[in-house]
Amino acid sequence: MLDAYQDALGYLFSRLDYEREGMPKTLADLRLGRMRRLLKRLGDPHRGLRIVHVAGTKGKGSTAAMMAAALTASGVRTGLYISPHLERLEERYQVDGRAIATDELVALVHEVREAVEAMEADESGSRRFGATFFEITTAMALLHFARRRAGAVVLEVGMGGRLDSTNVVRPLVAMVTSIALDHTRQLGDTLGAIAIEKAGIIKRATPAVSGVQEAESRDAIRRVAKARRAPLREIEVDFHCEAIGPVPPIDRPTPGRAAVRTWRNDWGVLDVPLLGPHQAHNMAVAIAGLDALADADPSLAVDREAVARGFAGLAWPARVEVMESSPWLVVDGAHNEASAIALAETLRAHFPPCPRTLVFGTTRDKDLGGQLRALLPLFTNRIATRYVHNPRAVPAEEVAATAEAIDGLPMIVAQDPAEALAAARGLTGPDGLICVTGSLFLAAEARAVVLGRAPAPVIGPTAR
Repeated sequence: MLDAYQDALGYLFSRLDYEREGMPKTLADLRLGRMRRLLKRLGDPHRGLRIVHVAGTKGKGSTAAMMAAALTASGVRTGLYISPHLERLEERYQVDGRAIATDELVALVHEVREAVEAMEADESGSRRFGATFFEITTAMALLHFARRRAGAVVLEVGMGGRLDSTNVVRPLVAMVTSIALDHTRQLGDTLGAIAIEKAGIIKRATPAVSGVQEAESRDAIRRVAKARRAPLREIEVDFHCEAIGPVPPIDRPTPGRAAVRTWRNDWGVLDVPLLGPHQAHNMAVAIAGLDALADADPSLAVDREAVARGFAGLAWPARVEVMESSPWLVVDGAHNEASAIALAETLRAHFPPCPRTLVFGTTRDKDLGGQLRALLPLFTNRIATRYVHNPRAVPAEEVAATAEAIDGLPMIVAQDPAEALAAARGLTGPDGLICVTGSLFLAAEARAVVLGRAPAPVIGPTAR
């Protein structure tokens, strides 16, 4: 089985992989036709699935996870597709909170690979390019959920929305959690342009839910929904959230609570399952999504008890994940300015005041300066590092130079997460806090160090 597993991973990582190689400079390189042709060869497994499609600059992963947990707790067999994975590819494919088994993954790769090779053989005389890593892994997800007879599927968009490989589905509900400046080269350099790309998942006459609050983005989403005659439910219009933060003083990481009310239900006050003021917003969007789903298909209605049970058991790695105490060790995948601001607010509101050490590394196409400006004021000690199993990492020296240009203070330079964590532990007393952030890739490698695991290897031509 190990040889078959390595062969399966080798095949997948030999394909063009925008997650590791960086997105194309423009969206002109992205098309949905190839994805549709591949799914047709697999019997169009997505046609019979009841899908919630979730896009957004930040919060889409947390929102999707909350919805899936609540649906599972209500007794619905629920598929959840996420990206990227942290340690193992299997994490992307979950049914009722459990990742796909290795033998199932290998069988899926083999089956989809045959379809890809047949398709590419038939199209060898055309100018069409081969299927990408994300197209293949998305096709695997839809096939897996169909085979497992999932009663509902929560499908997270990879990047953008309009031309994302997931946007071949016809969902029961389309959702946009938030809009911020990210992937500006591909999606546009204004909030309105980015909102239009993400609202591209809204289908004609299909219910949509928006957690977007900024005026330019909200107006853009309204225009798309109106043009497609899609009923739109919006935060602060059709559903509302009153966040209730932890009451100081606190002596440990403490989640908040929130009162949520929608057009369909008054949900009362619920415990927010994840740390951070922004998670109250994500919870409200998730609950609104559940109510929109119930409107679309009453057999999928979820009650308050199921939501509470599902949320109580939810763990979401690398989202303000507290991995150790004395000192507190927090690992977070914040990777743009908006998510860095949310992380800073979380550290202020949900953690006790204490000396803090930052371990930071990020990716070449991200706003390095914006992230650092949000985070640096909170930290006494700062360590610049890089992840090592992906070629897109910003060199640690560049991170340190950018930080010094911002506030004139130096950063310690560490060449990998293990070295950075060792330095952080040497600088931080038992009553302090270490925060590792800047990229999901860095979060994954740091988690592997903390857990004593070898990071997942990069297999194929991207290991350079």
